[in-house]
Amino acid sequence: MLKWPDVLRFTVNGNPKADKTVIKTNAQWRELLTNEVFQITRLRGTEMPNSSGMCSMFEPGLYGCACCGVLLFDASEKFESGSGWPSFTQPIKENVIGYHKDTSLGTPRIEAVCNTCDAHLGHVFPDGPEPSGLRYCMNALSLKKMESNFQKATFGGGCFWCTEAVFQQLRGVEQVMSGYSGGRIDNPSYPEICSGLTGHAEVIQITFEPSVISYDDLVSIHLTTHDPTTLNRQGTDQGTQYRSVIFTHNSAQLETVNATILELKTVYDTPIVTEVKPFASFFKAEIEHQNYYNDNPNRGYCQAVIDPKLQKFKAKYAAFLK
Repeated sequence: MLKWPDVLRFTVNGNPKADKTVIKTNAQWRELLTNEVFQITRLRGTEMPNSSGMCSMFEPGLYGCACCGVLLFDASEKFESGSGWPSFTQPIKENVIGYHKDTSLGTPRIEAVCNTCDAHLGHVFPDGPEPSGLRYCMNALSLKKMESNFQKATFGGGCFWCTEAVFQQLRGVEQVMSGYSGGRIDNPSYPEICSGLTGHAEVIQITFEPSVISYDDLVSIHLTTHDPTTLNRQGTDQGTQYRSVIFTHNSAQLETVNATILELKTVYDTPIVTEVKPFASFFKAEIEHQNYYNDNPNRGYCQAVIDPKLQKFKAKYAAFLK
C-alpha cells in the first residue's frame, strides 16, 4: 500500500519503472483524442469541478488512462471526497502512476501522470482516508471506465511463497500479490511480521476473472493445498503469521467460504480451523517476496518445500492450469 512518504520518494528520486511505455507526438495524440481530453491530458489542463457524473459512480469496475488504456484504478479504492473530482485512495499497481513536482499555481503540489504515456491525470494529496491517507484527485476526462469482471480474493495458508506459487498456475488468475493482512499496524515489515507481534498473516491477494475460474473453485483449491486443520502452523512454519485464513470481500464470498468449509469437513479427520474474517486492508510485501518461487527456483526452500507442493497440486488440479 502506497502512503505519502512513498509518493514523496518517487517524486524526488524518480518514478517506478512502467511495464511498458507509449510515446506519441502531440500531433498524433490530437488525432486520437477529443479536444477536451487532449486539453486535459496532453496540455495539463484541469476540468471544472463537478463537471462529470464520474464523481458519483461507485459500482465495481476498473478505470484506465483515457489516452493509452492502461489500467490505473480499481473502483473499490474510489471514495466521495467532496472535491468535485473523482478520487481514489490507491492506484491498481504501484508502477502505473508517475509523480512530478508542480509549482504552476505557486504552491507546490504533486502531479499524477500515467506512467505509461505521461498523460496528465490530476494531483495527489495526503488528506485521503485511512489506511493510506492518500487522495488521488483525478480529472474525469483523463480516465475511462473499462469493461472488466475482475474480482479479488485474499487467502492465507502458511508461507506466502508457497501460496503464491500455487495460485499463479491457475487459468483465470490475472495477478497474485504477496502481502500482509489482519493485523494491528499499517505497512508492517517482514521482520515485524516474523515477530508474530503485529497480528498480521502472510497472505496473497488474487485478482481473478470469475467467468474463467469461480470463487468457489479458488476457495476449494486454497483449502485443499494447505492444511486447514493445524492452528497457527504449516509444516515447520509456526506462528500466527502462518495461520490458515480467508478474508472475504463481500457477503457472497462469505457464504461461499462457509458452505465450502462445511462441505470439506468430511475430507479431514480433524476440525478445520481456518479463520474467516471480513477483508479490511492489504499491505503489499517487500519486492523480494513477490514472484518468489519463479525468481528463486534453485533456493533450498523452493526445492524442498514448494516443488513437492506444486507437483501434488498440478496432479490434482490439472484441468485448472494455464
